[in-house]
Amino acid sequence: MAEIHDLILRDGRDALKTAATTSLERQELDIAAEVMSDEETNIGITHAGFALTCLPHKKTDAEVWRRENGRVTLLVKPGFNRAGLPVGLPYGSRARMILLYLQTEALKTGSPEVELGGSMAAWMNRMGISVGGKSYRLIDEQATRLSMCSLTFFWDDKGGELFKNTNFVEGGLCLTEMSDNGRQKRLWTETARLSDDFFRSLKHHAVPVLESAVRALANRSLALDIYIWLAYRLHVLHHPTAVSWTALRGQFGAGFDDKAPMSQFRRTFLESQRLAVAAYPEARVEIDGQKGVILNPCRPPIAPRMIQVLLPEV
Repeated sequence: MAEIHDLILRDGRDALKTAATTSLERQELDIAAEVMSDEETNIGITHAGFALTCLPHKKTDAEVWRRENGRVTLLVKPGFNRAGLPVGLPYGSRARMILLYLQTEALKTGSPEVELGGSMAAWMNRMGISVGGKSYRLIDEQATRLSMCSLTFFWDDKGGELFKNTNFVEGGLCLTEMSDNGRQKRLWTETARLSDDFFRSLKHHAVPVLESAVRALANRSLALDIYIWLAYRLHVLHHPTAVSWTALRGQFGAGFDDKAPMSQFRRTFLESQRLAVAAYPEARVEIDGQKGVILNPCRPPIAPRMIQVLLPEV
């Protein structure tokens, strides 16, 4: 258990927040306390590919989004509307939350057909995300971008290069808008269907995450990416593993100007890393100031026996 969690057990969150001197310390305490107080241990699911690469954090006009991590490279291309204009790439925390919902529900039900409307709205509300007004429009925009974009994974294999073209979903992805009194105002598409290729790959490369951790990080896309990465990496390690700042920037440095100094990325990464570790009490991550981070073997955020109960297909 990380130091922040030990301190909460010893002194309590309220006492520690009173003594906290920065906003980051207070956020860290709130996230750690929220995860530690979780009694339901609900599970979320994401594809392992998103533990190795990531979507943009901010809006971008790029024609192709490219992220690379070792032997794996992800390319994402925006789709086009009826007028032939690009709708843009999915980005930010809302796109990530929509994907988490779709992937989690698909594996829980064992079907690529996922219910939208009230079910998705209820999940978003449980994650602390409003689905009305401006927030609805943001979710709708990201849903449209996700439904129209295409992605290609490249990976090295036996001295050659392989690739796979696919989409997240087949057909349009539209949501139910909710009125202020909680009733449905408009129903577009009742269900979304993950593409067969993506669903098949998800079943073989699922990364379980803790729903309370996702909720605590729901508005922090970089911290959420780091949490998913740690959930994927740490429990399969057999010995401490160093990851350089160069490698970390290659994976998580989306949105940073190529000419920006490494110190700028390092400062931003470390702030988000602290929040990610706060949401993962078992995580053991050391910081080597000039070289990068050291990942140490530890338990996964979801116990294997819990995964077997909740997701027997995985």
